[in-house]
Amino acid sequence: MTTVIKLDRRNFLKGSAMVAGGLVLGFYLPDANEAEAQSAASATPVRMNAFIQIAPDDTVTMTIHKPEFGQGTVTSLSQLLAEELECDWKKVKTQFADTIDPMYMMGAPIQGVYGSTAIRTSWDPLRRAGAIACQMLIEAAAAKWGVQASDCRVENGTVVNMKTNARVTYGSVAEAASKLDITPRAYLKDPTTFKLIGKTIARLDTPDKVCGKTTFGIDVKLPGMLYASLERCPVSGGKVESFDATAAMKVPGFRYAVAISNGVAAVADNTWSALQCRKALKIEWDEGVNATASTASLKKMFADLVEKPGAEARKTGDAQAAVAAGAKKIEAVYEVPFLAHATMEPMNCTAVWSPNECQIWAGMQMQNISRNIAAKAAGLPVEKVLIHTQYMGGGFGRRGRQDFVQEAVEIAKAVSGGIPIKLTWTREDDMQNDGYRPMSRVKFTAALDANGSPTAWMVRVVAPSFTGMRNGVDNSAVGGVANIPYEIPNIAADYHAPYVTPDVLNDFRPVGFGIPIDYWRAPGANANAYYTESFIDELAVAAGKDPIEFRKPLLTKNPRLLATMELAAEKAGWEKPLPAGHFQGLATGGGSGSLSTQIAEISIEKGKVKIHRIVTAVDCGQIINPRGAVQQIESGIIFGIAQVLRGNITIDKGRVQQTNFHQYEPLRMDEVPKIEVYLMPNTNNPTGLGEHSNPHVVPAITNAVYKATGKRIRELPLRLAGLA
Repeated sequence: MTTVIKLDRRNFLKGSAMVAGGLVLGFYLPDANEAEAQSAASATPVRMNAFIQIAPDDTVTMTIHKPEFGQGTVTSLSQLLAEELECDWKKVKTQFADTIDPMYMMGAPIQGVYGSTAIRTSWDPLRRAGAIACQMLIEAAAAKWGVQASDCRVENGTVVNMKTNARVTYGSVAEAASKLDITPRAYLKDPTTFKLIGKTIARLDTPDKVCGKTTFGIDVKLPGMLYASLERCPVSGGKVESFDATAAMKVPGFRYAVAISNGVAAVADNTWSALQCRKALKIEWDEGVNATASTASLKKMFADLVEKPGAEARKTGDAQAAVAAGAKKIEAVYEVPFLAHATMEPMNCTAVWSPNECQIWAGMQMQNISRNIAAKAAGLPVEKVLIHTQYMGGGFGRRGRQDFVQEAVEIAKAVSGGIPIKLTWTREDDMQNDGYRPMSRVKFTAALDANGSPTAWMVRVVAPSFTGMRNGVDNSAVGGVANIPYEIPNIAADYHAPYVTPDVLNDFRPVGFGIPIDYWRAPGANANAYYTESFIDELAVAAGKDPIEFRKPLLTKNPRLLATMELAAEKAGWEKPLPAGHFQGLATGGGSGSLSTQIAEISIEKGKVKIHRIVTAVDCGQIINPRGAVQQIESGIIFGIAQVLRGNITIDKGRVQQTNFHQYEPLRMDEVPKIEVYLMPNTNNPTGLGEHSNPHVVPAITNAVYKATGKRIRELPLRLAGLA
C-alpha cells in the first residue's frame, strides 16, 4: 500500500522554477523550521525534486507518475531518471505518485497512461529531472571541498573530486544539495554515452510480483473494512425501480443493502458473504430504451447507414470522377463486432468516505480523472479526495473508465461512518458491464488505372462515436481509413455515428439506443488497420501484383515505414519457398507514433487456422529497454490474435450474451505462435508501443488466410466454414 504524499512545496526543487519544454518541473518556497525538522529526521530520504528522493544510505527512490499494469513503466521511467542522475541502479527503489499535480501530467490534461504516451511524454522531462538533481549533488560536493563544480564528476552514485580523487556518496551530500538556493543548469547526455537507456534491464517490479508481495487493487486490506458486491441492471442504462433485502438480511455476514446510481449493493463482512447477499436481493428494474437492442438490429442499422452519404471526413481530389474513369473498380464491405477488455484482474476499488474527506485505493489508469469522479460521487471538492494508486492486473483501456470508482465511493457514502468499503466485480460483472470496443462497418470503393496503380480510394465508416465529434466526424473512428499511409491521388471518406455516447470521462451511460462503448487497446486503429490493410491487399490482387511490390511505390514518401516492410520481408523470407501448406500475409502501418510491418505465416488444419509464426519489424525511435519493448510488441500481437480468431460480444434483448472466459475465450498458451521482433534502433525521440502491435496482426492473418483459401475474410471473428 502506498503512502499519501500531500502537496508540500518543500518536496519540490529548491530555488527558482525549473522549466523543461514549457513544463514546470517544480519550485521551492522556504520554510523557517525546515533545518530543525530535517535535523530531527536526518535518517529519512531527502527529496531532491518531485521524482527523486535520496536517503543517507544512498538508496534512491524514484516516484513513478504513471500507473503500471504490465507495460513496464516502473522500470523504463526509472531508467530515464537514473540515466541522467548517474546513480547506483542496484540501490533504486520506486513508489507511485499519489499526488495529483500538473507536473505529473507532463503538459497533458490527464495524469495517467493512455494512448501509449508514457515514454513519449516523459522522455525529456524525466531526463531533465535526473540531470538537475545530479548537478545539485555536484554543486553540494564542490562546496564541501571548496572547488568548482567543473572540477567534479559523478560515477555510480558518487561525486568525484577530479583534483584529489576524493569521493562522497550521494546520500552524504543529498541534504545539502536539496537546500541549495541556486537553479543548477542541466546538460543532457549525448545518446552515445547512455549507460542505461537502450539497455535490457530486468524489470524492477518482477521480484515482488513473483513473491506475492505486490499490492494490486484487489489486494488492498484496511482495518475494519467491509466488502461490497453490486447487482446492476442486465440492460445498460436501466434503473432500480424497487428492491427487497429481506432474504439478504438473513445471510450470515450481512451488513447493509444500499441502492446507488448503478444498482443495489450488498455489503457484508467478506466478499463471499457479499456475493451471497447479492444473490438474495429481489430487485425490480426499469430496463429503459436499450431493452430491445440486439446484435441483429444493430447490424441492420449499420448496413442501412453504410449505403447512405455521411458527414465528410476527408476529400482530396475527385474520387468519384476517378472511380468513373478507372480501368477497374473494386468494392468491399467489412465489419467488426463489439469486444470486451477481459482483464485478468476484475474491476475493484476500496473507498473511505467522511463528510470532510474521501480516499480511494484502486488500479487507476487515469489518476486525476479517478479523483474527479470520486469527488463528484462523494459530493466533495477534488482537493478533499486522496488517491492511492495500486498496481493493475491488466487494463487495455478498461481502467480509464471510472464506473468502479464511482460505485465504490457511492456505496461508502451510503454506508457512511468512515468505514472502508471494498467493491469487487465478478468476472461476469466485468464481461457484461464493460464499455466495449465499438462494433463498426465500412464500405470501400477504389479504382485502378490500366497499369494497376490505385487512382481513387473511397470509404464510408459507420461506427459509434465515443471520443467526441467535430463537424459530425469522430476522427478516432474514421481517421485510420481516411488518412492512410499510401499515396493515392484521390481520396474521399465520410462518416455516420449510429448513436453517440457522452464524454467517457464524465458520464458512462449511453444516450438513446445503444451499447456502452469505450477505449480499447489502440482505439480506432484496432478496427481500421484491419479494414485498410485488407482492402489494400484486395487492390494488389486486383492489380495482379505481389502485396509488397504493390505497396512499395505508394510508400515512397514514407521511407521509415517502407524500411520496416523491407526488413520484415527479408526476415520472414517473403520470396522464399514455405513449408507445404503454409501461407503468408502482410500488414503495415503506423500507430502511437511508431511504424511497423507484420508478416503472419499460417496453415489450415482440420478446418482451423494455425498460426505458426509472426515476424515484425518495428521503428519506435530511441529504445529505452529493448526487452521491455519486445514484451510490449509480443503482448499486443497475442492480444490481436485472440481478437481475430474469436473475439465477439453479442447482444440480445439489451443483454450481453457472453458471461465468462468459456464464452469469450482468450488465446491459449499452445496457440501462441513463434514471434520474431526486429527493432530498428535510432536516436529519434521514442514513440509508443503499448498499443502499436495488436491492430496490424489482424489483417496480416486474414490476408494469409486469403492466400490459403482464395476467400477474403471481411467480417470478424474469423470463421472458416466453407473456406477450407
